[in-house]
Amino acid sequence: MDLLDFIFPKKCLECGTGGKYVCEGCIKKVPPGGSNSIWRYEGVVRKAIIAIKYKFATEIADELIGYINLPPSKQTLVPIPSYWYKQNFRGFNQAELLGEKLATKMGWKFIPDLLIKKKPTLPQVGLKGNVRRQNLKGVFVLNPTYLLSTIRYPLVLFDDVYTTGSTLKEAMRVLKESGIKKVSSLTIAR
Repeated sequence: MDLLDFIFPKKCLECGTGGKYVCEGCIKKVPPGGSNSIWRYEGVVRKAIIAIKYKFATEIADELIGYINLPPSKQTLVPIPSYWYKQNFRGFNQAELLGEKLATKMGWKFIPDLLIKKKPTLPQVGLKGNVRRQNLKGVFVLNPTYLLSTIRYPLVLFDDVYTTGSTLKEAMRVLKESGIKKVSSLTIAR
C-alpha cells in the first residue's frame, strides 16, 4: 500500500467495498452493451467513465480495461480525437487513454492521431440526435502525415460511450471517403 492509498483508500465506485474502484462483483452486474459495445452504460461502468472523463481519475482506466476480454484478432485501434484545446485543458483524451490500454492488452496496433478534430464543438451531452449530427459535421479530418497504404489491419474506431452514434458515424465517414474500406467501431459502453 502506498501513501496515497493510505490517505485515500480505493473503494468501489458502485458498492463501496475496498481495494478497487471497479470491483468484480459490480462489473459482473453490468449487462453486455450489444453490438460493438462492451457494456451497457450503467452501474459501475457509468460511474467509472464519468470519473475518468470529468473527475480526471485516469487510474480507473486500468481497472476497467482489465475486465475486458475480447477474442484475439489483428486490428488497428484508432481513438476518436478531442479538439486540442479540450485535450490540453483536461490533460488527456479519454478515448485515447482507454484505447491505448485496450490495444496494449489485446496486442493490437494503436494509431492515436490518424484522425484530427479540426474545430471545437459543443459537448454532445444533452444534445438531441439531429443537433448532435450537425454539431459534428465536418469536424474530423485524416492526418496528412499517414500513408493509408501502410495500414495493414482492419481499423477499429474507438470511443468511450455510444449514445446516438453521431461521433462514430462522422469519423467513419471520413475514413471511408479516404479509401479505408475495413472499418468497424467499438465503445466501452452504450
